[in-house]
Amino acid sequence: MKLPMEAQDVHSSLAAAYNTGDLTTVMSIYDGSGIIVADPANPVCGKEKFETAVKGILAIKGKMEIKTVYCLQVGDVAVGRSEWRITDEGQTKVAAKGIELLKRQSDGTWRVLIDHAFGAEGNLVAQ
Repeated sequence: MKLPMEAQDVHSSLAAAYNTGDLTTVMSIYDGSGIIVADPANPVCGKEKFETAVKGILAIKGKMEIKTVYCLQVGDVAVGRSEWRITDEGQTKVAAKGIELLKRQSDGTWRVLIDHAFGAEGNLVAQ
């Protein structure tokens, strides 16, 4: 899979990667040193836990769609706000509003460093 060369293309690349159903393809969009919040109560980092979280998302049958609400970039970092969902046969399996921190790599590609899949939800409360 070709990695995104522009920060604003990360969301569509991430959705395409998830829709392959392949863990390696999905992980190629993430910066391995990052954090993923696939469960609002359980942010994880570290390769093994990160991959476990991604496998949980991949286990949801359906097609992922990610809409970019905004993507703000300065230099080699960007913050994105997304609205995403996974649907199957017209039924929404999961949907949320996320926030992502994106980082340009030394080869010019962009990867997700922090993925808070539920970070823009109105009912999210700091602990």
